[in-house]
Amino acid sequence: MLDLEFIDIAVIGVYFICIFLIAIFVAKRSRKQQDSKSYFLGGKDMGWFVIGASLFASNIGSEHLIGLAGTAANSGVAVAQFELLAGVILLLLGWVFVPFYLRSGVFTMPEFLELRYSKNTRAYLSVISIVAYILTKISVTIAAGGIIFQAMGIDFWVGALIIVVVTGLYTTIGGLKAVIYTDMIQMFVLIAGSLVITVIGLNHLGGWGALTAGVDASYFDLWKPIANPDFPWTGIIFGAPILGVWYWCTDQFIVQRVLAARNIQQARKGSIFGGYLKMLPLLIFVIPGIIAWALSQKGELLLSTPDDALPMLVKVLLPSGLKGLVLAGLLAALMSSLSSVFNSCSTIFTLDIYKKIRPDSSEKHLVTVGRLATVGLVFFGILWIQFIDNISNQLFTYLQSVQAYISPPIAAVFLLGIFFKRLNSKGAMASMITGFILGIARLVGEVNKEQLQGAFFYFCDINYLHFAIFLFVICVAVLILVSLLTNSPDYDKIDRVTFNKLSMVDTRQDVVLSGILVCIIASIWIYFS
Repeated sequence: MLDLEFIDIAVIGVYFICIFLIAIFVAKRSRKQQDSKSYFLGGKDMGWFVIGASLFASNIGSEHLIGLAGTAANSGVAVAQFELLAGVILLLLGWVFVPFYLRSGVFTMPEFLELRYSKNTRAYLSVISIVAYILTKISVTIAAGGIIFQAMGIDFWVGALIIVVVTGLYTTIGGLKAVIYTDMIQMFVLIAGSLVITVIGLNHLGGWGALTAGVDASYFDLWKPIANPDFPWTGIIFGAPILGVWYWCTDQFIVQRVLAARNIQQARKGSIFGGYLKMLPLLIFVIPGIIAWALSQKGELLLSTPDDALPMLVKVLLPSGLKGLVLAGLLAALMSSLSSVFNSCSTIFTLDIYKKIRPDSSEKHLVTVGRLATVGLVFFGILWIQFIDNISNQLFTYLQSVQAYISPPIAAVFLLGIFFKRLNSKGAMASMITGFILGIARLVGEVNKEQLQGAFFYFCDINYLHFAIFLFVICVAVLILVSLLTNSPDYDKIDRVTFNKLSMVDTRQDVVLSGILVCIIASIWIYFS
C-alpha cells in the first residue's frame, strides 16, 4: 500500500480529466471528416513530434514499468539492451520501411503484405495479429493497471475495470488522432514522473559514484557471456534485432503511427525522434531498479521480489504530491499502450477482415464498425479480467513468449520482400507456416521440457534469442527456396512495394540526426562495458 494523501489523488484526478478533455477536443475537431482515413489514420496529417511521442508512449507498457526496474534490480543494466537496440531499429523503420509504406498508401500491415505477396498472407497476418493482441498486450496491460490501483488502495478488479473503460471510451470517441494526441501528453507525464524517481533516488544515495560503489561491478555491464540465460551477447547482437524488426517495423501496433504521417519526411523524422526517446528507459526505469537494489543492500528498503523495485521506491522515497505524479505517469504508460492496442486491433478487424467480407461498405459504415470493434474489445477486456487471476504465473509468462516465437517469419517476409523482387507469395506462405509450426512446437515443448531429452530438450531449452536466430534462418531459407522453385511474381504489380532507386528520400538534417543517435548508442555501449 502506497499510503496516498489527498494531494496525490487530486494529481491523478487532474490527469484523468486532462486526458478526457484532450480526447473530446480532438474528436470534435475531426468529426466533420469521419471517413476511414480520418478515424483509423488520423487524417494522415500527423507531424514528426506527435508521431515520435506516440511511438514512445504506446511502446511503454507493464513490462517497462515493472519488468525493466525489476530485472535491473536482479541483474543490472543488461536489460536496457532492448531499449538501445530499439533506437537502431527505429532508424531502420524511418529510412528503409517508411518510404514503401507511405508510397503504397496502405492502412494496415496485412494490407501491405497483400500488395507484396497475396490475399492469403494478408489473412494470415490479420488473424495472428488480433489473437496475439488479445492474449498478450490487452490482458497484461489490464492486469498491470489493476495492480497499480491496488497499490493505491483500490480493489484490483475495480482498478482493472477503470483502466479498460476509460481507455476504451476515449479510443472509441476519437480514433487514432485521439490516441496519438493523448499519447503525446502521456509521454510528458510519464517522463516527468519517472525522472523524479531517478533524481530523488540518486540524491538519496549520494550521487552516481555512491550508486556504482554500492553494487557489484557486473551490474553496470551491458555485455553478458554467451552462457548467460537471459542476455547472451550473441543473442543481443543477432537475435534481438530480429524481434525488433518485427515489433518496430512490421507490427500494426507501432507502425500505424508512421502511417498517419502527412509525408515520408515527417514519418522518418518521427521515427528518429522516437529513437532518441528510447534512450530514456535506461535512465528512468533501469537505473531506478539498481537504485532500489543498492538501498536494499543498505537495509533502507525491503524487496520481497525484484519486481517490487519501482513500487517500493515510490513508497519509501517520494513525498505526497510526487507520489501522485509518478502514479499518474505509470497509468499514462498503461493507458497509452492499451489505447494503441484497441485502435490497432479495431483497424485490422475492420479493414482486413470486415471490409473483405463487405467490400461495398461506405466510409461512414466502416468508421461505425471500427468503433463497435473497439467497444467489443473493451467488453472482451472486462470479461478477460476474471480469467487473469486464474492463469498461473508460469503459463502467463509462456503466453507472452508467443510473440517472440511468431515474429521471425513475419520479419523475414517483410524485410526480404522489400529488397528481393523474385520472392513470391508461395514462398512467403511456406515461410510463415513453417515458422508458426516451429514456434508453437517450441512453446508447447518449453512448457513440458522437463519430460524431454536429447535434441528435443535442447530445442526447447535454448535461449529464446538464440532460438529467434535459428528460426529466422530457417524461415529465410524456406522463403528463398520455395520462391525460386515456383513461378516468379508479377514485377509490375509489386513495383511500389519493392526497392528501386526512387525508394529513398533523404535530407541532410535527418542524416546528421541519425548519425548523432548512432553515436549516442555506441557511447552508452562503450561506457557500460
